[in-house]
Amino acid sequence: MSIEHRTIAVGDLEFDVRIGGPDTGPTVLLLHGFPNTGACFDTVIGRLHDSGLRTIVPDQRGYSPGARPGEVEAYELRHLAADAVGILDALGVGYTMVVGHDFGSLVAWHLAGHYPHRVTGLVAASVGHPSSIAASLAGSDQRDRSSYILDFVKPDAEDTLLAGDAKILRELVPDDSVLPLTERPALSAALNWYRANFTGDIKAKLACPPIEAPTTVLWGDGDHALGREQAEGSSRFVYSDYRFAALEGVDHWIPQNAPAALASEIALRSAVW
Repeated sequence: MSIEHRTIAVGDLEFDVRIGGPDTGPTVLLLHGFPNTGACFDTVIGRLHDSGLRTIVPDQRGYSPGARPGEVEAYELRHLAADAVGILDALGVGYTMVVGHDFGSLVAWHLAGHYPHRVTGLVAASVGHPSSIAASLAGSDQRDRSSYILDFVKPDAEDTLLAGDAKILRELVPDDSVLPLTERPALSAALNWYRANFTGDIKAKLACPPIEAPTTVLWGDGDHALGREQAEGSSRFVYSDYRFAALEGVDHWIPQNAPAALASEIALRSAVW
């Protein structure tokens, strides 16, 4: 099934968006994390189309060249969630299931929490509800696991990640979806997601309402960056049907390394709308 590549205007920003699947199928919005573009879902979306689902996959703020404001504050989660709503509005989509991975999961949680009337279901891969993350940072090994963020918010983070033909950056991700970030302007914009949300009053910036939509959280037991507690503990912040799925032998990169499992969970969640 062919994929349509479109440029979607939201205010004065322009987002690169991939759209595919049956025209009349239920819609799934897939939100990538760092340091991927939406291409990280390439091996997932075909399976969703086969399940009768229509997919919308944007390259989010900073990752789309036409949506790259210069101010760090422009990358706060509230703006990222509003971008997703703007894309849905531009496409005439009233409501959708939302899927996120890595930082895209944080955007997905905020989308579901702040715009509950737009979300029919949520699948979050790797990253739990922001309040669960905050709790695990205080009471588990998650603080040590998350120490890499301190490197991402440094002023010279670009120099480190791009050194030696972007060796460190390329080695982070198991596919080519990282390649656009080997250009400094794109990398700076992507790192601004961390600078905007993981400096200052982090708890306030992450704060997200409880979720009223049916929700699934997937977590790989080989994930070195994010522990089980922050993922499984999300049940306390979901006021609807909740499912936690631990993927054995799977690392952080669930969309690339466990696409069948992710697609199955999305299809299962969509079936109970």
